Formats: sequence, C-alpha cells, structure tokens
Amino acid sequence: MIDIPDELIASQYAYNGAAGRAFVAALPGLAGRFLEEWGLRRDGAAMYGMCALVLPVVREADGVPAALKLQLVDEETVGEPIALRAWGAAGAGAVGVLGHDPGTGALLLERLDEGRPLSGMAGGGGVPGGSRPVGEAADARRAVTVLGEVLARLAAVPAPEGLRTLGDAVERMLAAAPEAVGRLADASERRLLADCAAAVREVAGEPGDRLLHWDLHYDNILAGRADAGRAGEWVALDPKPLAGDPGFELFPALDNLFDAGEVVWRFDALTEALGMERDRGRARAWTLGRVLQNAVWAVGDGERELAPDHAEIARRLLGVG
Repeated sequence: MIDIPDELIASQYAYNGAAGRAFVAALPGLAGRFLEEWGLRRDGAAMYGMCALVLPVVREADGVPAALKLQLVDEETVGEPIALRAWGAAGAGAVGVLGHDPGTGALLLERLDEGRPLSGMAGGGGVPGGSRPVGEAADARRAVTVLGEVLARLAAVPAPEGLRTLGDAVERMLAAAPEAVGRLADASERRLLADCAAAVREVAGEPGDRLLHWDLHYDNILAGRADAGRAGEWVALDPKPLAGDPGFELFPALDNLFDAGEVVWRFDALTEALGMERDRGRARAWTLGRVLQNAVWAVGDGERELAPDHAEIARRLLGVG
C-alpha cells in the first residue's frame, strides 16, 4: 500500500485541478507497477514535494539504492530526463538517471543523501531586513558559494534540442506585463514592476542557449552518497529545464532562505561564479525577469500586490532600497 501525503494531494488538487485529481488517484497503481517492472523494493518512508512522490528503493538485481520519482508530466517537467542525461554525459553534477518511462514520466534516479540538503548548511530561515549571527551568516554564504559552483557546472552545458525556451517565456511575460502592472493596487509597486519589464525588454533579443535548471534553490541540492562514488559532492536534482541565459537562474538563490541584507552579496557571488561579473547588467535584467514572471502568474491568480520578498529583491537590484 502507498500512502499519498495529504500535502501532495492538496497541492495537486489546488494547482492541477482534474489532471491533479487523476494523477493522485493513479499514484498507488503507478508505484506498484514500477516497483514490479523495474525490480525494486521499498527502502524507507515516502518523500514528496508540491509536484512529485518519491519512494526510496533498492534495485533487487544488484542492491543499488535508488529513488522512484512519480510526477505529473507538464511543460515544466517533461524535459527533466533530457536535461539530467545531458548533464550526466557532461559530468556536470546532476542526479543520475537509472530508468525512465516516457508514457508516465516515471523516473528511477540515483539515490542521494536526502538528510543533507544544502539548506542545512545555510541555516534555518532568512532574516527579513535584518542580519544573521556571525557564524550563521558565514555558513549561509558558504552555501551560496556551493550553489554558485553547482550552477556554473550546469549552465556550462548547451541545451539539447526540444526543450522549452526562455525566448518563448519572455515573449509571453512581456505581452502580459502591461495588464499585470495595471492590476497592482500600489502605485510604487506598479512603477517597480514596470521597471522590471523595461529591463527585460533590453535583453529579450538574446535569450541564450544554455541548459538551465530554473529552480536551483538550497533544497534542490543534496549531498552525494559514498556508495554511489559521490562522497563530498553536492548534486542538483528536480530541474524544470529550459534553454536560456544563465542570468535567469539566479533568482531562486536570492529568494530561498531570503535575507534582504544579503541580496546584493548573493547576486555578486553568483554572477562571479558564472563568469558574468563583467556583464552584471544582463544578469540583473534576467533576474528582474523572474520577478516579472512571478508577478504575471500571481496577478493571473487574483493577487493585487507583489510578494514582499520579490519586491525587495527588485528594489535592491535596481538600487531603489
């Protein structure tokens, strides 16, 4: 029997409607099918995020620990096995693919150390508008440095054909920007979002061709396992891949474990890791593009204000606050 976590059920129902309900209903059958077809046995409690159920397993044929990932296939997740295999071929530091079923999107992945996310190094939560204790701040900066190293390896790989593109995404967000700006209740936020859109327009003609993760935050980097030959490595997982400019990758590391006083330091450290320190204007514009993208989605869901952390990131990068 597979127990489906209530939180996963709630997120699927809320965000995916009928498709989410069908996915949840099918999960026990999918899990049973792939445990049998791929010769797997359960090896621990189920894990989950907003989009996927992950079962720790062992491959019975050779005793290799693995993770069975079941998720609803959509435009964000359909390219995951393509991206992971491209990074794997390049030795770029992403989780390995042991099996994939194109019909359902089921993935059998290399097992990482789920008890050691990079967020554990960074510390618990951010300090909005404040500062961390000295030791905790140093640990958080080390985590940013590690994330920058992982990001640089991933972004060095050219995007394979067939993935969604930043060019398409930016065309949609710029088309939606005037309405999103107009529906914000606060005049200062309207000006701020208009500035974000203006910055994106300046770089929209060169969307880039690197293989992007899109969601590289501190919980999407785990320690590798010694039994997989990954001792001492930090490994990326759960990409929502697209082809584009590496500057579009920075926002999650600024927003996750948010600390207003560290926004500019993190931005500078990440652009340096990517070799973009001489072109920070482009990196800034694409980071503001993530603020714009999130705002377009939020306004479409009925919101009339920017997320406070997102607004503060934009102000800091624009030099307003």
